[in-house]
Amino acid sequence: MTEAASPQPPRHRRRFWIGLVLLPVALAVLVSLGTWQVKRLYWKEALLASIEERSHAEPLTPSAIEEAVKAGEAIDYRAARASGLFLHDKERHFFSTFKGQSGFYLFTPLELDDGRYLFVNRGFVPYDLKEPATRPQSLVAGPQQITGLARARLSQKPSFVVPDNDEASNLFYWKDLDLMAASAGLPADRVLPFFLDADATPVPGGLPLGGVTVIDLPNSHLQYAVTWYGLALALLAVSGFAWMKRKS
Repeated sequence: MTEAASPQPPRHRRRFWIGLVLLPVALAVLVSLGTWQVKRLYWKEALLASIEERSHAEPLTPSAIEEAVKAGEAIDYRAARASGLFLHDKERHFFSTFKGQSGFYLFTPLELDDGRYLFVNRGFVPYDLKEPATRPQSLVAGPQQITGLARARLSQKPSFVVPDNDEASNLFYWKDLDLMAASAGLPADRVLPFFLDADATPVPGGLPLGGVTVIDLPNSHLQYAVTWYGLALALLAVSGFAWMKRKS
């Protein structure tokens, strides 16, 4: 005769039923997280497609970009072109790294024909060439035409770990357009509400190095979705195995 299986202790039975009650909740959470990541995936793909389209479109004038800003349209990475005179004595220095080298991006006001100003990120210079006197070849004179990508202004410091801008030393760690304009002595009402990152067109003397804009938006939502859905399937498999083992 075969001996009957001994009944499980009450403690084990309680754990089993508690797990059975919590199983749907855990599955709902995991599936919800996976579905949310799928939605984020579609959103990120649409955003990347929009940036790709904007960055390769026919360049807009500063006035057209300004109208887009007023209309609440996305102008980040929008191809743009501007003409005017650089005010080199008012350039602002943004601490950065480029291709593994420390240095500065030169944000220089470009005086447009209509008397307004557009801050242009002309590009990168090495750390020891921060001061204009060390790189006279970079101080191009006369009318200039700049083609590049429009960049939206920041409304606040992007993170508490970012240092405060040092106006006295002309050293910026985040792109505070208002402070850049004020520290350069420019009237706020005549400064356009966005930046222009110059493209990689070579300049006399080779400095600054343009084309520093990096469009690198990570898109790992598919992997995250697969992970959450995979955990849900694994939980189902383990729960099914436990149920079958209990019935055997």
